Amino acid sequence: MSGVAEDGGCSVGRPKLFADSMLGRLALWLRILGFDVAYEKAIDDEEIVERARREGRIILTRDTLLVKRRWVRENHIFIESDRFREQLREVVSVLGVDEARFLTRCVRCNVILEDVEKEEVKEEVPPYVYSTQEAFSRCPVCRRIYWAGTHRDEMRKELERILDGG
Repeated sequence: MSGVAEDGGCSVGRPKLFADSMLGRLALWLRILGFDVAYEKAIDDEEIVERARREGRIILTRDTLLVKRRWVRENHIFIESDRFREQLREVVSVLGVDEARFLTRCVRCNVILEDVEKEEVKEEVPPYVYSTQEAFSRCPVCRRIYWAGTHRDEMRKELERILDGG
């Protein structure tokens, strides 16, 4: 069941989301897919609704009481499953996937990563990584550095398994 307004809560072609406190793992994997997903572990329903409304976000929730609120009725995706793999399939079935956005956001801070010159990260990454990688990105908030190592390939394989129903 989904109650999404006609504009889809979209900002520049992609909906912005707010995952309730029960959906932390889902929020992480949606960020990996490039979705703008606000998430906080400890937040009450009133604040979720207020922030989602103010920021133009669709609420992802498993809370049947939350979806009964007037504004939420047309601005939510109700998550049926309690298993994150199935939850991810539920959201993707509604919103789709844009491969070009894979790993473009910081999984911690939810902001768009910025490309950085290789030389800028020389002292911040392991020597092997520096010698084997050419492209690096950095979170402008937490300063975490990202690169396309084997973990990226493993994440992509896991996503393929999840989205194919495995």
